[in-house]
Amino acid sequence: MKKIIVFIPLLALAFNVKAQTVLLTDSGTFFLHKFAQHIGKETYWVTKYKDSIKYAVDFKFVDRGSPVPLKASLKLTATGNPLELVVKGKTSRFSTIDDSVRVLNDGVVFKVDEKLTSYKTHQRLSFPVAGYSPTLVQQAMLQYWKKNKQPETMKTLPFGSVQIKKDGTDQLTFNGKQLLLERYTVSGLVWGNELIWADAGGKLICLITNDAEGDKLESVRKEYESLLPELISKAAVYGMQIFAKAAAPTGGVNKVIAITGGNLVDVNTGTSMPNAVVLIEDGLIKMTGKAGSVKIPAGAKVINANGKSILPGLWDMHSHFEQAEWGPAYLAAGVTTVRDCGNEFEYINAIKSAIDGGKGVGPNILKAGIIDGKGPMSLGIIQADTKEEAIKAVDRYKENGFAQIKIYSSVKPSIVKAICDEAHKVGLTVTGHIPNGMTLQQGVDSGMNMVNHEQYVYAILKRNKDRSVDFDDSVSVAAIKFIKDHHVVIDPTLGVFELAFRNVKDSITNLEPAYNTLPPPLQTLFKNMGMEPANATKFRPVMQGMVTSVKKLYDAGVIIVAGTDMGFPGYSLDRELELYVSAGLTPAQAIKTATLTPAQAMGIDKQTGSIEAGKQADIILVDGDPLKNISDIRKVSVVIKAGRVYDPVALHRMVGFSR
Repeated sequence: MKKIIVFIPLLALAFNVKAQTVLLTDSGTFFLHKFAQHIGKETYWVTKYKDSIKYAVDFKFVDRGSPVPLKASLKLTATGNPLELVVKGKTSRFSTIDDSVRVLNDGVVFKVDEKLTSYKTHQRLSFPVAGYSPTLVQQAMLQYWKKNKQPETMKTLPFGSVQIKKDGTDQLTFNGKQLLLERYTVSGLVWGNELIWADAGGKLICLITNDAEGDKLESVRKEYESLLPELISKAAVYGMQIFAKAAAPTGGVNKVIAITGGNLVDVNTGTSMPNAVVLIEDGLIKMTGKAGSVKIPAGAKVINANGKSILPGLWDMHSHFEQAEWGPAYLAAGVTTVRDCGNEFEYINAIKSAIDGGKGVGPNILKAGIIDGKGPMSLGIIQADTKEEAIKAVDRYKENGFAQIKIYSSVKPSIVKAICDEAHKVGLTVTGHIPNGMTLQQGVDSGMNMVNHEQYVYAILKRNKDRSVDFDDSVSVAAIKFIKDHHVVIDPTLGVFELAFRNVKDSITNLEPAYNTLPPPLQTLFKNMGMEPANATKFRPVMQGMVTSVKKLYDAGVIIVAGTDMGFPGYSLDRELELYVSAGLTPAQAIKTATLTPAQAMGIDKQTGSIEAGKQADIILVDGDPLKNISDIRKVSVVIKAGRVYDPVALHRMVGFSR
C-alpha cells in the first residue's frame, strides 16, 4: 500500500512538543458474517508516530435489524509493546462494552463496567484484549505473540490468559493462483477455540469466532471474501479433529457391552424394570431383560449400573450447532441426538460428516435447512422471495441430506405454501417460526408441520390485560383444538424465555445449578442475561402463561418435543424438562418429550428413541431415579452413543467445564 505522510502542527502545539511525522502505514476492511451472511464490516487504520503505533477501528454489523456498533483504539510502543486499549460500543444485540486498559511501567490501570481498578504486574508478556472483537486487535495480539517467541500461554489484560497454537497451513486457490495461509487456534477469549488464518507476514485474513451472544461470527479481509465458504467448512473439520483425537471412548470400542444391575426406564410406559440387563452388540441393542434372563457373552465389557437408571439417550429438538465444542458438551449432558434448526450450509454439513465418519465427537444430527426472506431482518444466505427461489432452496437442502425445512421470520406469507408444497413433494417436513404477518393457524394451513417456540402459541391465546392467559376463554380453547386437530408438533423452548425474562438480580444458579462449572467465557456470557426487576415483574405473567400452556397442550393431545434453542450447552435440556414438570407433566411424560416422542415426530422411532432390541444403542446412565425426581436427569455418569462408551467428566473437561 502507498504510504501517506501527514503533518499535524496544531496537534504538536497543543501538547507543547516538537512537530512529528505521522505515517499512515496500513488500512483495510474486514467483512463480518453471521450464518455466512454479510452483516457488516470492520474498517481500520494503522498510524505510526515517532515513538508509538496507533490502531483505530470502526466496527459495525446489523443482526436481524439490530445495529451493533463498536469503536476501538489500540496503542503500542514503536517496538510493538502494548500501551493502551479503549473499546466502546456494543458486542451483540444484547450487550454493551465501555472498557479501557492502560499499561504503565509498574502496573495496569483498567476500567470495566464503569469501575476503575489498578494492580501491579510483573508479567512481561501480556496483551490487552476485549473478547472476540475487534479483529484488528486479534491480529496485533497474534503478531505480538509471534514476535515474543510464541509462548504456550500469554496473559491477557485486564485479566485472563490466551493460548495460541500454530496448527498448520492451508493451500487455497485464490484468483486462479495458489495461496498459502498459516492456520492458528486461539483459546481463552471466547468459549472454545477460535480459528485464524494469516499470511506469512502475520496479516490476518480470516477469523472464525463467536460473538457476545454465543453466535458464530466470521470476519474475513474484504479482498478474500470469496474464500469464506471453504474456510467455514475447514473450520468445522479442524474443530472436530481436535476432539476426535482427545476423546477416545472409554476402554476403546467394544463389540459386546452388557449394562447390568440398573433400573431400565421404559419410555413407552413410563415405568422401570429393576435389576435389568441391556446387551449391546455392534452398536445395536441386542436384548433387554431382568438379571438372569439375559446371558452375557464371555469377553463382553460389563458396565455396573447398580443404583443408576438406564435411559435412552436424550434429544434436543432445537439445537444450533454453532461450534465444534457443542459436540462433547451435548454428549456429556446425555444428549445423543439433536435437530439442528438452522445453520451455515457448509458448516453443518462438515460437522455432521465428521461425526458420522468417526472424525469428530458429538451427537447424531438431523439437519433442518433454514430459509428466510430478503430484507433487513433476514438471517442467513439461503433466502427466497419468489416461488421459484423457494423451490430451488428446498431442492438444494433435499439434495444435501437435510431432514426438514425451517421457515424463518422474514419469509413472505405469500410463499410459505410454495415452500411447504415443495418440501412435502420431496419427502421433507416443515418446521420453523411463524413469519411476520401470519398467525400460527395461517402457517399451519399453508403446510407447516411443526412450530418452533411457545411464543407463537401464546400469541393466539386469549390474553388478559396483565398479559396472563385465559385458558378457559373460547379463543384459547379453539386455538389449542386447532393445534391438536392439525397434528402440529411444538418445541416450546421454555428455557430460553426463562433466561430472557429472569430478574438479573436473582442468582443465575436458580436456573442452572451447574453455572459455576461452566467455562469462564460462558459464565460471562450468561451472567447478565435477563431483565431489570421492574421489567421482570411485568413479564412474569407471560412466562407463567407459556409454562401453563405446555401442560394444556399436552393434556389436549398436542405433540410436545423438548428443545432448547441453545442456552447453557447441554444443561439447558435438563432445565427444559424441569420446566415441563413444573407445568404439571410427570417426570416420565417430560422424559418422553426428549426421547421417544421426537424420534416419532422425525419418523425414525424404529431405529432410535427407546431401549428396545434392534435399535441403535444410544443410552445414558444417571445416578438416582429421574422418574421420581426429574432433576436426577442432570446426574449423567455414562454415555453410550451407537455402542461407543464415553465418560461425561472427560468430555466436559475437554471443552473447559470444571465438572
